[in-house]
Amino acid sequence: MLTLYEHPLSSYAMKAKIALVEKGLEFHAIVPEGMMSGTTGGAFLEASPRAEIPTLIDNDVSVFDSTIILEYLEDKWPNPPLLPPSPAERARVRMIEDVMDTLYEPNNWGLGEVLRFKRASGAVANSLVAHSRTSLSKLQGWLDRQLGDQPWFNGASFGWGDVVVAPYLSRSTAAGHPPQAGSALADWLKRASQRPSVAKAVEQMNLVMTNMPDLAAMLAKGQINRQYRDHRLEWMIAGGGIGVVQEGIEKGTIRFSRLPE
Repeated sequence: MLTLYEHPLSSYAMKAKIALVEKGLEFHAIVPEGMMSGTTGGAFLEASPRAEIPTLIDNDVSVFDSTIILEYLEDKWPNPPLLPPSPAERARVRMIEDVMDTLYEPNNWGLGEVLRFKRASGAVANSLVAHSRTSLSKLQGWLDRQLGDQPWFNGASFGWGDVVVAPYLSRSTAAGHPPQAGSALADWLKRASQRPSVAKAVEQMNLVMTNMPDLAAMLAKGQINRQYRDHRLEWMIAGGGIGVVQEGIEKGTIRFSRLPE
């Protein structure tokens, strides 16, 4: 059986889980120990040298990075296909994926840093939240235009383009920033949320969010060491949170990409 190192709150991991279910593949999900504190190790670190989720284990094959995992699943188990048939359409959904991974995701992540971890307060917190919500509105407008009059981002049927959007839209909806009511994107999210693959991943996400410990208190005690990498770091600085980064470095509560050992 396949093994997936993941976390229910990770949109990247949700992407992989949705794809696995859509492919009809059984898998065992594991949350690596020490994710919050940045102290993961063992078999997980051997499989994922950057210590990042998701990571897929298929017997003696280890695959990390959500996009590469989706590509691996499509290569090894081509049926049912997730990618659309034409090269142009494949490129289109892959570009949507890149936007979701690098532009959309840090806004969801940033809201968590401010509202749950309480990294900032006062004017800085207000600036960061406004930055996130303004960006999400613009990106949702872009997604609405990408969807057009099609029922799915993949075209006539659910596929890659939908797998890579559903986790992020579900996360921002849970954070109080759903697509505009009555929009094509809002209707799409309703349809996507009814698919068992998406519904299960969202249910797991909501369960963890509902039972979340006091993250701000844990952060204050130095029990949390969150990763700030590329697009997330860019988001924080662009939103006016460079002081948050500096404070996190000084207190040892943020980290950057881990180098292979």
